[in-house]
Amino acid sequence: MSARIFSGIAIALVLSSATHAQVISHRDVGAHLATAMVAAAVAKCEQNGNGLTVAVVDRQGQLRGLLVADNASPHHVELAERKAYTALTARRSSAEWAKATEPDSRIAGQRNMAKVIPLAGGVPVKVGEETIGAVGVSGSSTEPDEVCALAAIAGVADQLK
Repeated sequence: MSARIFSGIAIALVLSSATHAQVISHRDVGAHLATAMVAAAVAKCEQNGNGLTVAVVDRQGQLRGLLVADNASPHHVELAERKAYTALTARRSSAEWAKATEPDSRIAGQRNMAKVIPLAGGVPVKVGEETIGAVGVSGSSTEPDEVCALAAIAGVADQLK
């Protein structure tokens, strides 16, 4: 008897799921948008002389664009990617996230997640309130890195409407 009840429940769940099934569509950072963002950051900040590195990730955290300056330090690639990933997952700048997760905060444990880093220089890419990706910049002190990341967003603002 219990097998019949279980089978009936399973069939009911399958049928109700099928009637509510839908195709999900969403916006994302594509290759051309990532390239334009990298170009905007470079146009604003390549004169810093410290080896600007820019990483752009899509809504799943996958790398879509990367530029490494000729004189960039090897660790800048990792930092730029992690700053972008942090901004993506937090849905706010990596600087804001760093402040919110300081050691005595109630969410300090988030700093133990893989791939995040509590440094400024990562900014989410948003269409309205929807986060569709992020950009991370490394190569100077953290405040100028964030300025460069914001320049990447400003450079494509007309496409984020």
